Amino acid sequence: MIVDILLAALVAIGAFYTIALARVAIARGQWRPTIESIGLGAITNFFDTLGIGSFAPTTAWLKLRGLVPDSYIPAILNTGHCIPTFVEALIFIKLVSVNPILLTACIAAAMAGSAFGTSAVLRVPVRFVQGTVGVALLIASVLYAMQNLDLFPNNGNALTLAPAFFALAVIAHFVLGALMAFGIGLYAPSLILLSLMGLDPKAAFPIMMGACAFLMPVTGLRFMKSDRIDLRIAIGIAVGGVPAVWVAAKMVTSLPLVTLRWGVVVVVLYAAFLLLRSAFKGETVAPVETLALP
Repeated sequence: MIVDILLAALVAIGAFYTIALARVAIARGQWRPTIESIGLGAITNFFDTLGIGSFAPTTAWLKLRGLVPDSYIPAILNTGHCIPTFVEALIFIKLVSVNPILLTACIAAAMAGSAFGTSAVLRVPVRFVQGTVGVALLIASVLYAMQNLDLFPNNGNALTLAPAFFALAVIAHFVLGALMAFGIGLYAPSLILLSLMGLDPKAAFPIMMGACAFLMPVTGLRFMKSDRIDLRIAIGIAVGGVPAVWVAAKMVTSLPLVTLRWGVVVVVLYAAFLLLRSAFKGETVAPVETLALP
């Protein structure tokens, strides 16, 4: 019953969010996505569904290509990846069993945290955003390396948590929700934390994806109206991401994910270096192309 309510709410929120994004983009004249952003959304969301993640690779590409100022990155991540994450959550919440009360509590906590984080990221200086995102990329590269080296805990088999761990998981997802607004992905930290508490790693997937799917509209609805965003890129990520999620979720693949993750580690580390260097020097990097509206 709870799962059915969550799925229905997710569909309703997804429809509302999609309409809101389209209206804001049309009003700004930024409704036509770039080919590059569509491809970026397809690739990053395909591998996101397979467990590699989307925030760090997207950040690395945006930074390395100089497509937008650094301060735009958190808004583009949260706004653009929101709709593909809806699709991921609908798939995994329906297919994977987990305690519905734990699922709902972690989702609610992440949503509350994201509201706090979004207010903060829209007010802080550009250097702070650069530094935070740079540190986030360093953390992501460490998590990718840990996954490749089989250092993630994977021996849990529970579908719920003891009361003390339950409370800790809820508090942790509030913090992770706040950090999402700064472009720090929730998936890997959530998976590690829940697995350490004894939860079956497979059961962590609906919690991770459900938390992101419900919190990202909270961040996205505010970010899409801010000055620190290029909606053409955000929409392109969404347009490319949705079909890629469906393909990744349904196909049986033997892709060399370990090799791909090592490649991501190298690229992400380099992007982190560039962001942190800009933060320390106080640089505001201009995009390659002008952001003047058509």
